[in-house]
Formats: sequence, C-alpha cells, structure tokens
Amino acid sequence: MATDTKDLARPAGATALMELLPSRPRLLGLGEPTHREEALLDLRNDLVRQLVEEEGYRTLAIESDCLRGLVVDEYVTHGTGTLDEALEQGFSHEWGACAGNRDLVRWMRARNAALPEPERIRFAGIDGPLEITGAESPRRALTALHGYLAARLDAGLLPCTAQTLDRLLGPDDRWTDPAAMTDPSRSVGRTADAGRLRLLADELAALLDEQAPHLLAATSRDALDRARLHGRTALGLLRYHHWMADRSPARMARLVGVRDHMMAGNLLALARRGPTLVHAHNSHLQRWRSAVRMWQGPVEWWSAGALVAAELGEGYAFVATALGTIRHQGVDAPPPDSVEGLLYALPEDRCVVDPARLAAALRDEPPQPRVSPWFGYAPLDPNHLEECDGLLFVKDLPRR
Repeated sequence: MATDTKDLARPAGATALMELLPSRPRLLGLGEPTHREEALLDLRNDLVRQLVEEEGYRTLAIESDCLRGLVVDEYVTHGTGTLDEALEQGFSHEWGACAGNRDLVRWMRARNAALPEPERIRFAGIDGPLEITGAESPRRALTALHGYLAARLDAGLLPCTAQTLDRLLGPDDRWTDPAAMTDPSRSVGRTADAGRLRLLADELAALLDEQAPHLLAATSRDALDRARLHGRTALGLLRYHHWMADRSPARMARLVGVRDHMMAGNLLALARRGPTLVHAHNSHLQRWRSAVRMWQGPVEWWSAGALVAAELGEGYAFVATALGTIRHQGVDAPPPDSVEGLLYALPEDRCVVDPARLAAALRDEPPQPRVSPWFGYAPLDPNHLEECDGLLFVKDLPRR
C-alpha cells in the first residue's frame, strides 16, 4: 500500500497518549492483544508509572480475580503480608508468576510506603472468580457479605442466617466441578438450592444499599465498598452458574456476557472512587461487539469496555495495542496490506498512533484484516479503528 503513515506515530509514552484525548478520562483502558508477554507488561508498567505521576491516576485494575485482588491491595497500600504472598494469593490465571506483575506490585508498594494514605495508589482485580475450566463456589462472596451485615445490623433485618447459607451452599466441589464447563448436566446452577441462594443474595445486596448511611457511619467507605464488591460477585457467580446449567444454543454467549458484565460492574465502582487505569485484553475493553470461536462455534457478546462506555460516555477511553511479530509463537511479519503491516514499516519499535488520523489516511485504500496463525493472538480489526481513542504499536515481541 502507498499510504503515508510517517507523521501519524510518536514514540510511546503517556504524554503522547494523553494528547490524543480531549481530557483525562475517569477510566482509561489499556488493552493488549495477547497475554503473558513480558515485553507488553514492561510497556504497561512504564505507562502506569507515567500516568500515575503525571496524570493523577490513583487505581490500577487488571484482568484478574476481584476478590483475590484485595490481597494485593492490602499489600501495596498497607504492607500487609509479603510480596511473594501477594503474588501467590492475590492473582488468578497464574498472573502472579509473571515478572512484569512482580515488578509492578513491588513498585506500587515502594511508592506507597513513602506517602500518606490518601495519596497512595490502589490495586484491583476486575474479573470474577472464574477460570477457563469453570467458576468458584459463591460461598466466599456470600458469607463475607452476610458476615458484614450480621455484625452491624439487627438480626431480624437479615433474610437468613449463616447456617441457612451454609446448608444451601453444600460442598464447594459441587460448584467447581470442571466437567460442568462443557456438560450442563453436571452444573448445580439451576437446582432449587441455587435458586434460593440467588434470591437471598439479591436480598442481602439490597439490604446493604438500604442501610448504607448507617453502615458508612459504623465502618468506613472502604469497608462498605468491599461489601458491595462481595455482593456483586455473589450475584454474578450465581448468575454464571445458572447459565452453566443451560442447554440452549445461547449458553456460551450468556456465560461470556455475564463475565464481562461482572467486569463492567467492578470498573464502574472503581471509576466512582477516582481516576482508574485498567489493563486487560483488547476484547474486554473495546467499544464494539467482541467475538471468539469456541468449541461449539462462534460466540459474540458486549465487552466490559462497551458496557462502561455506554454508562460513562467520554469518561471512558480505550487504547488498543497491536503487534508486529511474536516469532516464538509463529507470528511472523504482518502482510503489508494490513494495519499492522503499515505500522511495521515505521522506524519506531514502540509508538503511539492516532487511530482517527490513521483511519482517514486509509480511507482510499482500506487495509485487509490480518489472520493470526496462533490462537493466542488477536489481530486488530481494521473496521473499528475509529472506535479506539489511541493505538499502541509494538514492532517485535522477544521471547523472555
């Protein structure tokens, strides 16, 4: 393609990124097109440091278990536990084993240790307690929510006792059976006990909101926010298990949709607390409809980014990341007629690109979609360039 792109890119950095935006968004999404690549985590860490120091962001959220993330937050804000404990206990999806995440948590703790509490940066997970093989029992979230309320309210206001919850929950392994991911008959999500638990979780979450003035005076904003997190998570898990038991063609679309709905609820709660950065896969942060091919065929859903954009409008911005090569995964130089191919011809190893200007430059010669030979990398969709607020391009990802 003959398109001239030399004036569209600047060296990667927070200043170049923020100059693409009309103002500092309350929630800024930094996407990545693949996971577990240390070079991308290094880039993320560089941007996080700059955005915290120069733009005043005060919460960093990542695509990890929201309840486990509380362990990391306690470590980085108050020094509770050790770095190794925070990495082992505070991340899902084995993210704690990534060197980039260790570096990030270490930096957050060191920075916070020298600051008064109101100025410290916070950590959060946005994902539900979910893995590819299934979902956690709702016990942890439900019992934490019930315990918070029972310690501060008259027992007569609560819809049930802790013993009732324990009886209805039963053994945790009936909720976590990995066979239920592909065999709905193995799920307990539509049993009478599960239905009763969904009603009780809804009543407990409603009671939490009804009693918020009293609870805020009796505890703290952080404690109330944590209880609300437990309420959202309990309801999300019960909804997820409900759809795991479904036998209709809509089953997988509803499961991935419920997951991103949980992410969106967590992101909106964090954005209400203050300026927030979130790092996750592009497919969870983009404004357009996400799609993936699974064992039963293609699945589409609205991402967390699309959901929060509908709520926050210009208060949300999405910066996608695109890649040139991941040679150790069989992803070689991109075709020259793809967006990645055009950017690969630039001299910069890492750069920031204005997607609106790039889309305008390509209008007369529309680029072709890139096809990845490796399932773990999702190329940029050239049809949605203008729905990105910024674009990061990394030329080559080395093996680490």
